[in-house]
Amino acid sequence: MKLFAPLYDRAIGWASHPHAERYLAALSFLEAIIFPVMPEVMLAPMCVAQPRRAFRYAALSLSFSMIGAVVGYYLGHYAFEAVKPFFASIGLLPKIESAISAMQARMAQSPWGVFWLLVGGGFAPIPMKIFTWASGIVGVPMLQYLLAMALGRGKRVFLLAIVIRAGGERAAAALRRYIEPIGWAAMLLLVAAIGWLAWSAHGA
Repeated sequence: MKLFAPLYDRAIGWASHPHAERYLAALSFLEAIIFPVMPEVMLAPMCVAQPRRAFRYAALSLSFSMIGAVVGYYLGHYAFEAVKPFFASIGLLPKIESAISAMQARMAQSPWGVFWLLVGGGFAPIPMKIFTWASGIVGVPMLQYLLAMALGRGKRVFLLAIVIRAGGERAAAALRRYIEPIGWAAMLLLVAAIGWLAWSAHGA
């Protein structure tokens, strides 16, 4: 059963829309707070469609992800208790609580311990909102938080842009050809990363 190829083809169509950059900015912002779809879903086909603008698109996505990360942090800090039932209803509460426990353990070990946890989380295929809310709840120092978010998410979007820009049409063709195994591999990595967070929390 093909699941990711039809989604990729549809995303290619969205990438050609006159307002594609606005959609990418909105998706990057919302994904850091609540939206379940990662911005790479739009970023990749946009870079494929216009490789010369790949770095512009990556910078745009990162900028709005960072704005969303700040909003998510303060929502986690001030509004988590109020929205707990909502997160529970969509299945995110256990993951956020696992991230909270892992961050608390890292902060207890070292002031910069949570920094590397966030850098790794920003690069892993885990919804960014889990880390933005958890960071605000735990009270991660803002400087460490912003540096970690920029480094973790920046690596993802700019690595994607570099690969597509350097590979040109060959990268686009390879991405389309192998989108199914890439998609399923990302899903497996997501499951593994969530399991690692749960294990870290349990060990704490």
